Amino acid sequence: MDNKVIGCKGIHHVALHCSDFEKSYRFYTEGLGFRLFRRWKSGERTVALLDVGGDVYIELFSNGKERTCFEEQSGQYVHLALSVADTRAAFERAVTCGARVRTEPKDVDIQSDPVLPVSISFVYGPDGEVIEFFEVR
Repeated sequence: MDNKVIGCKGIHHVALHCSDFEKSYRFYTEGLGFRLFRRWKSGERTVALLDVGGDVYIELFSNGKERTCFEEQSGQYVHLALSVADTRAAFERAVTCGARVRTEPKDVDIQSDPVLPVSISFVYGPDGEVIEFFEVR
């Protein structure tokens, strides 16, 4: 259902600055299977819009500065959560393609009303970005 207040239809994309653009590009396309939608130059930067699925994209920007601080900061997005059919399979694929383990796959019952049974796992992508694989059981 569309948001009637601002006419929002959902999330279009999440943008990510990459310190090694080609490494990130390969991780998301060859590793996780995202498809190239568009790629272009913006000044000195290379930009790629990758189709995650479900009309949602991730936008990669080259020339990002290496991250020096991993502290929780207000206004900073915490992680990219991907809805997947099999958390364990997605996790294993990501790790095989170079992601670092943050949280091994596990089943969790989110104590909402009603309870939401999920399987989750987390990895660090090429620039330390946190990616969650989220499966509703």
